[in-house]
Amino acid sequence: MSVTKNILVLGGTGFVGRQICEQLHRLGWRITVPTRRAVNAAAIQHLPRLTVLEADVHDPVQLARLLPGHDAVVNLVAILHGNETAFEKVHVALPRALAQACGQTGVKRVVHISALGASLDGPSRYQRSKARGEEVLRSAGLDITVLRPSVIFGAGDRFLNLFARLQSVFPFMPLAGAGARFQPVWVNDVAAAVVACLQDTTQPMSSVGQTFECVGPDVLTLGQLVRLAGRHGSRERLVVPLPMVVGKLQALMMELAPGEPLMSRDNLDSMRVDNVATGQWPGLPALGIRPASVHAVAPTYLGARGGRSRLTEYRNNVRP
Repeated sequence: MSVTKNILVLGGTGFVGRQICEQLHRLGWRITVPTRRAVNAAAIQHLPRLTVLEADVHDPVQLARLLPGHDAVVNLVAILHGNETAFEKVHVALPRALAQACGQTGVKRVVHISALGASLDGPSRYQRSKARGEEVLRSAGLDITVLRPSVIFGAGDRFLNLFARLQSVFPFMPLAGAGARFQPVWVNDVAAAVVACLQDTTQPMSSVGQTFECVGPDVLTLGQLVRLAGRHGSRERLVVPLPMVVGKLQALMMELAPGEPLMSRDNLDSMRVDNVATGQWPGLPALGIRPASVHAVAPTYLGARGGRSRLTEYRNNVRP
């Protein structure tokens, strides 16, 4: 199989996308990142082999114009909150438009970032829409690889950093779904998985046609993750578990408030199923990646001064 060198990254301006672009750039590959506003790509525009194009990837015509000249597409576009219409647009209609555009342009290689727990009969709209998007791409005759990450952490995340900030303000943490279990995965490891699939260096099998569960080595409850964020990022507060009925009311109030909610009722529905590896699919070790522990990485960036240099030291010395 020839080496892929021209990559179209949908969602390349986001938390995971920025790390993927940096890793692809270090390989000497050329990257194209479409975005509605070029200013959104400020964090990656310094990469000399990266091109930012203003485009709406949800417009099938504009999407089809982006594909020619590329060897592969990485699709990272996703939302965590929304109604049925929003989830359908982002998680199903976009993959359908991407599949059609690939058919029109002859670009067959696609790496699609889905989610651990994606299921057609999952308890949340998020999980069900993610599963439908996977089905659309798998049925399109593409050279598809699906990655299913658990909750993703790392410098600049909106998960552990957010809980750290909240504990710097509130004397205790009322928390719905405190007992839900997660297997958090480092953003660098998810990016490395994408790169490994594009290189197709997987041993002993090709990554084409495969699904990989992207998880770290630690299984922690949401309550434990919140306490970890406070311990390393600000101040560890008492976590007060809320009954689900109270949590639903709390989530509804958050949904009604301006801006993106911290927690939605659909998020709580997702947590009815533990977000841990099922063992049904291969994991990161099958891609040659030894996943990092949240206990090792989180202290390098949460809250402390010099976090960036400590994270760099971890990357260089601990994770060669």
